[in-house]
Amino acid sequence: MGEFVRLEVDGGVGTIRLDRPPVNAINNQVQAELGEAAREATERADVRAVILYGGEKTFCGGADVKEMAARSYAEMRSFGTALQNTVAAVAAIPKPTVAAITGYALGGGLELAMAADRRIAGDNVKVGQPEILLGIIPGAGGTQRLARLVGPSKAKDLVFTGRFAKAEEALSLGIVDELVAPDDVYTVALKWASQFVNGPAVALANAKAAIDGGLDGDLASGLKLETYLFTALWATEDQKNGMRSFVENGPGKA
Repeated sequence: MGEFVRLEVDGGVGTIRLDRPPVNAINNQVQAELGEAAREATERADVRAVILYGGEKTFCGGADVKEMAARSYAEMRSFGTALQNTVAAVAAIPKPTVAAITGYALGGGLELAMAADRRIAGDNVKVGQPEILLGIIPGAGGTQRLARLVGPSKAKDLVFTGRFAKAEEALSLGIVDELVAPDDVYTVALKWASQFVNGPAVALANAKAAIDGGLDGDLASGLKLETYLFTALWATEDQKNGMRSFVENGPGKA
C-alpha cells in the first residue's frame, strides 16, 4: 500500500484510491504508486472489477506543475515516459474499470479517467486538458484517447484552448458516460462494477482486449483478433457452464 495511492478490495471490487490532498496532483511518487496499484489489480484473482477514485472532493487535478517546472528536459523525458506507461497500465487492466469522477479531472487527471472503460461523474464536475496554457501539450494519452472518444475536431478544440468543460458538455461530448448527484458518484460506480464480480472473468478480459485491440488497427485485423479471442473461450469452464445452462433452461436464463 502506497502513501498516496492504495488498492482497497472489498467483495471482488478493487478501488484504486488517490489520496494526495488537496487535488491529488501526480508527482513522481504518485505515478510510481499508481503503476504498482494497476499491476496489483491486474494480478490479483480476487479483484474482478476496478474503480478509479480520488475521493469526495476531486478526482485529480493533473500533474504536479511545481515539480515539473523545475525539471530538465532529460528528467521530463524520464518522467513523461513513466507516466505514459503508468496510464497505459491502468488502461490495460484486463477487467472492467470505471472512473468515479468528483470535482475536477484536469490534465493528467482526465488522461487517467479516460484510461478507464467507463466514466461516472458528479453533475458539478469540470474536465479539461489545460496543458496548452502552460506552453505544453497533454503527455499521458490526452491527444490520443480524447480524439478517440470525441473525434479529432472536438479534441483539438479542447486541447488548443485548454478550456474546462462542465458536466453537461462533458456528457454530450462523450467524455463521461453518466452524470449523477455528487454524493452518489462512488455508490453508482460501485453498483456498475459489482455486476461483474461473479461474471465470466476470461470472457470479460477477452471482450475488452478485442474492443481495445481492434481500435488500434484496420477492420480486417480487428476481426481476426475477435475470432481468435472468441474461439479461445472454448477452453474455459464459463463457456461450458454458460452454454449448458442455456440449453437446459432456455433463452434469457443462461
